[in-house]
Amino acid sequence: MRVLITGFDKFGGESINPSSLCVNSLPDVIDNIEIKKITLPTVFKDSSRVLEENIDSFSPNIVICIGQAGGRSKITPERIAINIDDARIPDNIGNSPIDEVIRKDGENAYFSTLPIKAIVDELNKNNIPSAISNTAGTFVCNHIMYESLYLASKKYPNIKAGFIHIPYIEEQVKDKPNMPFMKKEDIIIALELIIKTSVNYFDKEDTKITGGLEH
Repeated sequence: MRVLITGFDKFGGESINPSSLCVNSLPDVIDNIEIKKITLPTVFKDSSRVLEENIDSFSPNIVICIGQAGGRSKITPERIAINIDDARIPDNIGNSPIDEVIRKDGENAYFSTLPIKAIVDELNKNNIPSAISNTAGTFVCNHIMYESLYLASKKYPNIKAGFIHIPYIEEQVKDKPNMPFMKKEDIIIALELIIKTSVNYFDKEDTKITGGLEH
């Protein structure tokens, strides 16, 4: 089994991006699962190009994209990606799309094909706080989740794909009082569990547990 896992490069004024930092700290092999780790540019269209190039060259069974959601206290698998780029802030080369469709021939939205409820259950069982998120935003994180699922739908039909948001790590909150964070070591453990769970459920239905919200 092959897993392609991606993080993002540094964004804005941040000195690090924990998504790429933690992704690149993973081993190359986990339980006979071959892992390819790549860092995507935090740029709308460039991130899509790099992702597709690596899917084409590596031929993964599973694509797991990782990004940061500052302010969240849990690891949050995303349920859905929507076909829109609407940037409140510019990406790393100044792109600020407003209400732009990502793919004209794509669906309005794609649901994650990762076992998101099994992932949440496994992380919580291992004392790593986790919950399903029902919005990936409209910035580059949603963009790359949408693109991974679009590619899986249109070009690579045997691939399972999805997106996971992680919190800040401790180094990022030294000047942010009361801001939630998670230890880097715990995020790395979580990513290993996410990979293993995704492989274990590759040919199985997701766990039937609630992941709903009232608002």
